[in-house]
Amino acid sequence: MLSRAARSLAMRTGGLGTRGTHSPDGAADSHRRMTPYVDRYAQRSYPMPDEPYCTELNEEQRALKEKEKGSWAQLSQAEKVALYRLQFHETFAEMNHRSNQWKTVMGCVFFSIGFTALVIWWERVYVFPEKVVTLTEERKAQQLQRLLDMKSNPIQGLAAHWDYEKKEWKK
Repeated sequence: MLSRAARSLAMRTGGLGTRGTHSPDGAADSHRRMTPYVDRYAQRSYPMPDEPYCTELNEEQRALKEKEKGSWAQLSQAEKVALYRLQFHETFAEMNHRSNQWKTVMGCVFFSIGFTALVIWWERVYVFPEKVVTLTEERKAQQLQRLLDMKSNPIQGLAAHWDYEKKEWKK
């Protein structure tokens, strides 16, 4: 019953389902909208917002806006472009243009790979010890001879391929 009352209250007041922007004093205002310009760039999903890009105009821009109210045949191409830039920050071509950020990313990747290669080289030269004694050719031959002397795995293994009478590998 309590949940039914809470749901009814929320439906009447528009409580849980409404979303709005919050003002600095903490009260929610559902009538205001967020500006479509985010970080000085129009959103691709909403490329032509209702609000102009430049809201604070200087004297030159105000004069251009007054001239806009007249005949557009009297405006030069540069003035038309300036009026467009007052209303919209970017054209569709500029909005959809690829950035060159991939060059920076690839540069960082190659730098990281190079730095890692230098660290590995430094470790091999200065950090890692010399070759282990058991991996020298002389020691490997001694280990092989020991396995043959012990006749380890004489049926299918290493000793099966060794001819003990001729002291050489079987052919």
